[in-house]
Order: sequence, then C-alpha cells, then structure tokens
Amino acid sequence: MLFPSVETVPLPPDSALWALHRPGDFIDGYRVKATYPPRAAAQIAMKFPLWVRALLALRQIIMWPFGLRGEGSGKDSIAIFPVCKDTEQELVLGFDDKHLDFRISILSRDGHVHCATWVHRHNWLGRAYLAAVMPFHVFITKHMLARVAKHARSAHR
Repeated sequence: MLFPSVETVPLPPDSALWALHRPGDFIDGYRVKATYPPRAAAQIAMKFPLWVRALLALRQIIMWPFGLRGEGSGKDSIAIFPVCKDTEQELVLGFDDKHLDFRISILSRDGHVHCATWVHRHNWLGRAYLAAVMPFHVFITKHMLARVAKHARSAHR
C-alpha cells in the first residue's frame, strides 16, 4: 500500500460540499489522523512538490485552448485555489468554470483531517477532463494527505 496512513472514507454529511452535490456529480473522500485546523492542514497539504507543480503547469498549457481556467483570482487563496468558505471545521477551495465547477474541502473533525473533491461537469469537455485527470487526482490527493499525517506524526515526537 503506497499511502497506508490515508483512508478512503465518505465525506462527513455536514460538509458544505454535500449542499452542492447533485445526481451525477463526482465526489470522493479521504482522511488521515491529524488534529490540524482546516487552513493549517491545507497549507501543509498544498505545499506541492516540484513534480505536482510541473503537472499543474502542463495541465494549464494543454487546457488553455479549451478555456479551462488555471487558477482563481482573489487575495485569499491556497496554492492555486481560491478560498470559498473558511470556518473552524472546514475550508472550501475552488471555482466555477464553463466546463466544470469544482470544490475541495479540508475538514477537521474528531482527530482526523478529511479531504474531498466535488466536481459538477457541464458538458463533454468537463467529463473528458475529469476522466483524464482522475488517476493523477487520486494519487495527488492521497500524497497531500500523507504529508499532513507525516507532519502530524513528526510534530508529536
């Protein structure tokens, strides 16, 4: 198992992402043992290594002709993702685009940090894009959360 500290679990039902979810939308859920507040966990998780930053840059180059946005605008963001909601228990990042809307939730509860992604696809390009990035998405999300778990373990030594 590549990321033994990361569990695949449903996103808790009180997450803000469930209010967005409609039939046919994509939503996933993972968690690790850690007690960080959501913003701190997101800052650890999204301190992307060079290989992830390179993949994001490649994605931007490939998707630019199709009009898919590369990042949000605004002052409050983490990595390339603008903050949509920030509470003591949950941080929601993401933006809407003409092909798809997406949000990332970092939720802290009961000694765990949860991470989930919700995607609503508007058209065939949004469906094709999600299908193409899915293997990378799962790997990168688990890698992000594994960093949070590792950071938490080293902080408690």
